[in-house]
This record gives sequence, C-alpha cells and structure tokens, in this order.
Amino acid sequence: MQKKLIENLLIENRKELRSILEFWVQKSVDRKNGGFVGQINKKGEPVDEAEKGLILNARILWTFSRAYRFWGDKKYLQLAQRAYDYFIDYFWDNKNGGVFWAVDFCGNVTSNRKQIYGQAFGIYALSEYYRATGNKESLNYSIEIVRLIETYSFDKKHGGYIEAFTSDWKTLADFRLSEKDANYPKSMNTHLHILESYSNLYRVWKNDALKEQITGLIHIFLNRIIHSKTHHFNLFFERDWSVPLNLVSYGHDIEGAWLINEAARLIDNNELFAKTKKRTKKMVDAVLEEGMYPDGSSIIYEKNEDSGEYNKERHWWVQAEAMVGLLDAFINSGNKAYFETYQRVWSFIKDSIIDYKYGGWYDVIEEDGTVRNTGLKGGFWVCPYHNSRALIETSLLLEKINE
Repeated sequence: MQKKLIENLLIENRKELRSILEFWVQKSVDRKNGGFVGQINKKGEPVDEAEKGLILNARILWTFSRAYRFWGDKKYLQLAQRAYDYFIDYFWDNKNGGVFWAVDFCGNVTSNRKQIYGQAFGIYALSEYYRATGNKESLNYSIEIVRLIETYSFDKKHGGYIEAFTSDWKTLADFRLSEKDANYPKSMNTHLHILESYSNLYRVWKNDALKEQITGLIHIFLNRIIHSKTHHFNLFFERDWSVPLNLVSYGHDIEGAWLINEAARLIDNNELFAKTKKRTKKMVDAVLEEGMYPDGSSIIYEKNEDSGEYNKERHWWVQAEAMVGLLDAFINSGNKAYFETYQRVWSFIKDSIIDYKYGGWYDVIEEDGTVRNTGLKGGFWVCPYHNSRALIETSLLLEKINE
C-alpha cells in the first residue's frame, strides 16, 4: 500500500473530522434553554422549540468526549461537560433509574418510556465520558444502567433483550423505536447497540459478568441474528427468535460487521474472534454483492426480501459505517478490493454527502442523485456520532495500515 496515498487520505480524513466537529460546536449549543438544540435544519439553522431526544443528546455526549480524547482540544472537553450535565439533569430518572426517551426544549419530560436501545446509548455516552474525564459518577451511572437492563430486559428463557418498558420498568405492548419500525419484542438494532455499549464500558470496567454478557451477545449474533444463508442480519424477532419479516439493512450489516469484531477483540477471545472474522467477511461480501449502487460508488439503504424491492437511497450514516467496515475487512483479510471500495465510498461522501455551503452532511441522497429536500443536519436521529466516529476509526485504521 502506497504510503503517500495513506498520508493523503489521513489529511483529508482529519480535515473533515474537524469540519464536522466545528459544525456541531457552532450550530448545536442551546444558549437560551441549556444543553443542545433538538433540531438543525438543512441550512444549519436551529429549529426553535424542537423536542430534545435521548439519542441525539447521548450521541453528542459521546462525540465530544471521544473528540477530546482524540484531539486533546479543551473546547471539546467543555462541550462534553455541558452535554453530561444536561444529560444527567434532564434525562436521568431519579425515581426509577435509567434515562427518559425525550424532553421538550425546556427540559420537561415528553416521553418517559425506557427504550433499551436508548439505555444502551446512555451507557455508550457515559462510559466514553468517563474515559475522557475519569469522572467516577459517570462510570457509576453506566454500571447502574447495565444493572437495570440485566434485571428487566434480559430474557432468561430465550436469551437476548426485550425492547421497551414503561418508566417504572413494566412491560409495554408497543416496542417500536419509531412509527416506521415493526412492532416486535426483539430487534437486531437494539442488540447491536447493547453490544457496542457493553464493549465500550468493558474497556474501563473489567467485570466478569459484563464479559460473559458480551460473549453471549456475540453468540446471539452468530447463531440467531446473522442469517446462515444470506449472511445479512435478520432485523426483527419474536421472543423465541422466530423471524416474522425478511428485511435487509445494508448499513446495519456493514456497521455490525466491524462492531462484532471489535467486541470479540476487546474480550480477548482469540477463538471467538477467529469465528467472527469469517462470518463478518461474508456479511461484508454480501453487502458489496447486493447493496452497492449501480455505479459502485456507495451503499444503498435496504431491501424487502419478500417483495424483492430495493430502497436505493444513499443515507449518510450508511456511507460512514461502510468506511469503517471496509477497512476492518481489509485489515482482517488483506484483500485490496475492500480498500478500493473504501476509497470509492469516501469519494462519494466528498462529492455528494458533505455540504460545503452550509456545513455538515446531507442526510439522504435520493436514488437519482439529488439531495432530499426535507433533510435535516441535526435531529432526533441525525447526530454527529456516525460520521465523527467513522472518521476517527478510519484514521486509526489507516495509521495501522501505514505502519
């Protein structure tokens, strides 16, 4: 691999990482009501009185904590501290434990449900803040959320985790993250982000029970969630792991591939890591075979296996995760085709996703190559986590390749 090529990619990578972070530094702080604004429109303008979601705020906390560890810039530390204070003051449930799903622009709770997906992002953010600051309180909050998840959500009969609960941890009939999701008691998405968050916490809390749960989650992915023939994730499940729908999410496939490998490495299980490398390589290969846009530049959104219909939109977060998944596959296999595809995806991001006029990234590129008119630069689900993390991870992977 040419060192000059890697060095140029690193320069581009770090420049764009700084640009993303600066966009969120300048555009996201809510100086009137505290914390961070709930929405940023397509032109980078804050949307007044927008609801503030758990996912957005947890991901902002993670991003500035991780950015501080990566760059050592105290500006990012200050924003991480701001995010942490708001998160604990307004999202933490002092009565029942865990974190609320949403608050209004003034910080009043608008949804007190305990979505396990959201609890996982609480762990991810709080453990990263601990890594950045050494704040023991944030570590303790992380551990408390793990205890709550294991107490109320873990399915002792079938394994895995149930999706959602009331504020006081009673069962719900509606498990959905959003109205567009299918309503089933288990999902790939929640399990993926529990794995991600437990792994990040394990970096700083070498707890045997946590390691056991991470190991169990990896086996669930290998034996239950990854389809044995198609090598795609199954997305939704009944309690007994039966699969009611045949849907494919190419972005989650390639994101999950590297997160599963990361988890196996973190728990230092070489035998398990050997298994995950083989399975996740097949996942990445399936994405490249079926999920590439016709010109080979980018990854499309999803497919309905039952109808055979494709959604050929290119979503920002899918391209971000593809970069990491492709470089991870390249390092694990040595196959240069993965590196070449990474370069094409990065070129597509530079050419079509980055908004050089107003800053930030466009959230969706339509099948015909146009930018979605109704897109946001920030919102309940549009956060700085996927793209900033991807650029940090690819920077580290490129450095490893260049050694």
